Amino acid sequence: MKSPKWLDRLLYPFAPHPFEVSGSTMHYVDEGTGEPIVFVHGTPTWSFLWRQQIKALSRNFRCIAPDHLGFGLSDKPADFAYTPEAHADNLEKLINHLQLKNITLVVHDFGGPIGLRYALRHPENVRNLVILNTWMWSLEEEARVMKVSRFMAGSIGRFLYLQLGFSANVLLRQGYHEGKHLTKDIKLHYQKPLSSASRRLGTWAFAKALHDSNPYFNELWQQRDKLKSINKLFLWGEKDKLLPVHFLDKWQQAFPESKTIRYKAGHFVQEERGGEVADAIRDFVTQNKV
Repeated sequence: MKSPKWLDRLLYPFAPHPFEVSGSTMHYVDEGTGEPIVFVHGTPTWSFLWRQQIKALSRNFRCIAPDHLGFGLSDKPADFAYTPEAHADNLEKLINHLQLKNITLVVHDFGGPIGLRYALRHPENVRNLVILNTWMWSLEEEARVMKVSRFMAGSIGRFLYLQLGFSANVLLRQGYHEGKHLTKDIKLHYQKPLSSASRRLGTWAFAKALHDSNPYFNELWQQRDKLKSINKLFLWGEKDKLLPVHFLDKWQQAFPESKTIRYKAGHFVQEERGGEVADAIRDFVTQNKV
């Protein structure tokens, strides 16, 4: 699997790995040895989002980070569903293919309702959950989110996402509390995989899914008790402009036994607090070793 010329090997020094799924090629990172840590991204990101954590943690753990179809270095087929359910199916197939056991699952943004479905289906194979700025319930009561999602599902939203690259060109910046962390080089690595309208279908699908996938999100939340036995750590950027801070309150109410670390950071806490997030994951996994 060839890497594109624009990819900076100092920023992202990982060997590419292909996985054939849903009639397309899914790219994933597989670095280090030891207990597996699986990183699941959202939008408009890809495994590049986790580069700081992978660099640090792959010294002691096996770090796997897929790019969902439509994102990063994976194929961007015109005929893929691009729903959270479809992405969850692909993730489960990859985990099964790699025969991963006793997983630590790290999820962010749409990676929550994608990755956590695996934990709900296979709680016996997930030792730890690390949850960053995400959700796993219907967003129907979030009036602002619903209004925006419905608008983005229409012709103007389609134009904004597909023709103007709204997700990587506008929303990405909103995900940072301190803009200095979004350097020109880093921004380039989020924009390049989404460089044309045909390559942006996945981002538009996620914008629509905030509304369209509420039955799926609700189905996940109804099963949340299945996660009770899994160790949980919340790493939360409390300056998030994209997801309201009361999402963390809902998580904590559901899982009062969990541990939480708050950061003065935006939605992309793993970008703004890269080393601290890596250290927190390492400490958490090490403390919960059998």
